[in-house]
Amino acid sequence: MASRRRTYSSGSDASDRFISINERPVDDISLEFFYKSHTITLLIVIISGLIYFAFTRDENVSIQSNIQAGLVAMVFFFLIISIMAFPNGPFTRPHPAVWRIVFGLSILYMLLLLFIIFQDYRTVRSMFEWLFPELTNFTIDMDKGEWGEKCDDLSLSRLWESIDFFCFAHFTGWAMKTLLVRHYGILWTISVMWEITEIAFSHLLPNFIECWWDAIILDVLLCNGFGIWFGMQVCHLMEMRYYNWESIKDIQTTTGKLKRAVLQFTPESWTAMRWLDPACTYMRFLAVSQLVVFWQLSELNTFFLKHIFQMPPSHPLVFIRIFLLGAMSAPTIRQFYSYVTDPRCKRVGTQCWVYGLCMCIESLICIKFGADIFQHTQIRYIILWILVQAAMSVMCVYVCVTYHRWQRRRQVKKDDSVDDETEVEEKVNSYIQSLPRKTVTLSTPEDEDSDDEGEDAASKVPRRRKNHHHLRRGNRSASILLYQVSMLLDGTSSWSLFLTCEL
Repeated sequence: MASRRRTYSSGSDASDRFISINERPVDDISLEFFYKSHTITLLIVIISGLIYFAFTRDENVSIQSNIQAGLVAMVFFFLIISIMAFPNGPFTRPHPAVWRIVFGLSILYMLLLLFIIFQDYRTVRSMFEWLFPELTNFTIDMDKGEWGEKCDDLSLSRLWESIDFFCFAHFTGWAMKTLLVRHYGILWTISVMWEITEIAFSHLLPNFIECWWDAIILDVLLCNGFGIWFGMQVCHLMEMRYYNWESIKDIQTTTGKLKRAVLQFTPESWTAMRWLDPACTYMRFLAVSQLVVFWQLSELNTFFLKHIFQMPPSHPLVFIRIFLLGAMSAPTIRQFYSYVTDPRCKRVGTQCWVYGLCMCIESLICIKFGADIFQHTQIRYIILWILVQAAMSVMCVYVCVTYHRWQRRRQVKKDDSVDDETEVEEKVNSYIQSLPRKTVTLSTPEDEDSDDEGEDAASKVPRRRKNHHHLRRGNRSASILLYQVSMLLDGTSSWSLFLTCEL
């Protein structure tokens, strides 16, 4: 019987970078216990726990409690399967199991969205009211604020009164986005374009209405701007850091072991992202433009879902979704970056694929269940928004590419000038070495005085040394000048002269 041989396609070759972004292995394992398979032990533990809760839990409390317990058990066991079966993704810190759980949660969220899109609005609303009874009597009209009022009243006290928890949330959110994207041009474009998005959809979402100084000063400059700056400073520090991890078993002190345990929650290495370079292709150009547009769409889904299903901004379900999407965004952006910038990566990562699907399903849900809201859509604003989004994203990418090309040409010219000077210096040195040397002794008035005044000879030594250095520098300049003259006159040694001064 012939043995079966495993073959690989061009897309799944071992040299393909897809493996490193979708199933990255763990390097330099220090504690093998946390990275070995314990499937039998895990199976025994979860079966024991299942037996305990199944026969000791009171099932006569309520049907709602029983259904909630069953759903929690389903999610828990699905995450256990995620740890054992799903890929690591592009990250391995603090442990690959963490990112497998994130991928498992993204799969569950995608399945939930698929279930919701096949229901009617009343059913979906009843689901949320059943999980969170406080939503029963809440309507979106209760979430009324002073949006876009008294815009002419601009003062320091008014600005200070406008600073609240959401300003801190904006700052933190943009700092985290900066750690993921790591590019000033792309981040500032997204920040400015989001304010344009709020203006375009302010007739549909009342909380998008805000004063000009709120949008420009508080949002763009203070919250977003400081968040981007702070995040880029952290990125620069991480890039300059030297990563040499020592095993916790080799550390002798308790303080050192605790410090090493805390550092396990920091990145293993740091990659400086180069989204755009002078030699980038049109495909990368379009891919980065798509990133800017899709980012706006993902942010827009957050506000439409909250408004359509009538939830307050501080509701736990809103924050759960934001934190989940934030955790999903980290491996998603890393996989998308590798797919866009590395020609050896032939496929997009699984986490990026799932995130893209979730974003599209959310948009479909907003369109389906928000039909009453979109009936009041002013088409000219939406068309103008789409055109501005496309134009701004393309213009941003073009400006960044142009800047990188100018910077590259400037660096090349600087390197060429240094190389030319080095080449001339080498030619001068070789030319000087090939010439016959003639020794000429020069005397100065100080030397004659030193013969008569022996007691002042020691005080004149520094001055003679200074003159000696000036003469040598003058000889070097004269030699370079003579070399250039000889090159112009195509002369030989008869046109040149080399003087070596011995004092």
